[in-house]
Amino acid sequence: MTSTVPTAIQHTDAQPPITMFGPDFPYAYDDYLAHPAGLGQIPATEHGTEVAVIGGGLSGIVAAYELMKMGLKPVVYEADQIGGRLRTVGFEGCDPSLTAEMGAMRFPPSSTALQHYIDLVGLKTSPFPNPLAESTPSTVVDLKGESHYAETVADLPQVYRDVAKAWADCLEEGADFSDMNRALRERDVPKIREIWAKLVEKLDNQTFYGFLCDSEAFKSFRHREIFGQVGFGTGGWDTDFPNSILEILRVVYTEADDHHRGIVGGSQQLPLRLWDREPQKIVHWPLGTSLKSLHGGEPKPAVTRLTRTAGNRVTVTDASGDIRTYQAAIFTAQSWLLLSKIECDDSLFPIDHWTAMERTHYMESSKLFVPVDRPFWLDKDEETGRDVMSMTLTDRMTRGTYLLDDGPDKPAVICLSYTWCDDSLKWLPLSANERMEVMLKSLGEIYPKVDIRKHIIGNPVTVSWENEPYFMGAFKANLPGHYRYQRRLFTHFMQDRLPEDKRGIFLAGDDISWTAGWAEGAIQTALNAVWGVMHHFGGSTDATNPGPGDLYDEIAPVELPED
Repeated sequence: MTSTVPTAIQHTDAQPPITMFGPDFPYAYDDYLAHPAGLGQIPATEHGTEVAVIGGGLSGIVAAYELMKMGLKPVVYEADQIGGRLRTVGFEGCDPSLTAEMGAMRFPPSSTALQHYIDLVGLKTSPFPNPLAESTPSTVVDLKGESHYAETVADLPQVYRDVAKAWADCLEEGADFSDMNRALRERDVPKIREIWAKLVEKLDNQTFYGFLCDSEAFKSFRHREIFGQVGFGTGGWDTDFPNSILEILRVVYTEADDHHRGIVGGSQQLPLRLWDREPQKIVHWPLGTSLKSLHGGEPKPAVTRLTRTAGNRVTVTDASGDIRTYQAAIFTAQSWLLLSKIECDDSLFPIDHWTAMERTHYMESSKLFVPVDRPFWLDKDEETGRDVMSMTLTDRMTRGTYLLDDGPDKPAVICLSYTWCDDSLKWLPLSANERMEVMLKSLGEIYPKVDIRKHIIGNPVTVSWENEPYFMGAFKANLPGHYRYQRRLFTHFMQDRLPEDKRGIFLAGDDISWTAGWAEGAIQTALNAVWGVMHHFGGSTDATNPGPGDLYDEIAPVELPED
């Protein structure tokens, strides 16, 4: 199986698994969640107090669920639908079991906090068919009009193996990969901090592409070009080339781009099941209480205005005209909404935090899915004995094509194209059917003997996240020099360090995390915000299960000088 992660370390069953718990903030969120003492408690005098939770994506629903268990009353505001970018849709007129993941669709085992909630609500996962993954029957790499069929990486021409080795060598020589991977695996916090502090100072101003160019292993432009167009693990990397190399290192260190699994039945089930769930361990509220029951079935509508009012309260106006004032609020939607869709007081946040939100860089992303009558791609070509169609990586317009089935005799789904950044913007002016026609033409040039169209049984579904009014982009990706901005946003939950008139509203969501674009980051920042709200109300964690704020001084992210 190919991977973005080089095999510099031979892992054994005796070694602990990797987790997305660092390197910026090496806190064990999975241990925090699993501890029988729970996440903490608030004074009984505060039980039943309302807390606004703005945004009903995964981060908002996790935060609301945990606040409810503590005895607070979360009031969730959601402009669109519960789930955010965990959005699963069906196909009109087709079997309801056929679904398309318009947002998050693949999750690494290192997302251990995410796995806690997947297990909690009884969901199952299955291997996701990434390029050359063990669960992927075959992969076709099509570049510059030349196609290569492979069931394993060994089937590809030598140049692809050379590129994989160049990436491994590049990481080892430029980013201490083996040492960091081992330290993360062993949860060796002093070592993690020692390595990462040097790298942050050294690499914060470096692009991903510049990092490759500085490596002797990638002195060949041809190798850099192939790596950009194909990559390893989930596919090509060139849309990330302008981004900070620190963004990429966080992914590869924690194996976030490897061994992916999908949620059976669709990822949106996770926040929806948490919304419905009646926890057995709950304070103040009677057994049988759920987020759904606290809200009378539906969250409150979109927030249109946020203001500071007397006593350092936060006043929320929603689209229905309802006005409520809270002692605390958590904002989990994408931060750009605070600059555009929501009328905000400047006094909500310190000016440096407003600057960090304004400098946020979001990646564009588009997908298009079609339902088909069966997984015809498993048919064998009579002449070659190969699969007639494969998971496809190409430099054509489609870029990445994924084949998704639930058995040989059942209807199936094709993600005809999954693209980012400039590749996504190329699709933006086109309707779903126009997009499909261009995609079928591109794939027809790769598979001239395959009539994909005759297998399509319903209309395509598509999304361009940069055009979604409550998102304006798919996920954050820091540019060089943005580390300081990210640190401000991530550490915002530690509000004892803020002036009193800037406290009480907490930022969460994957774009506040160090791993934007990953559900794990959404959950980690939700848990940070829950700790912040608990602390704000005078609560505390159990001494045997310190929270992220309790250990902050030991594991705080590296602070770079401002002058």
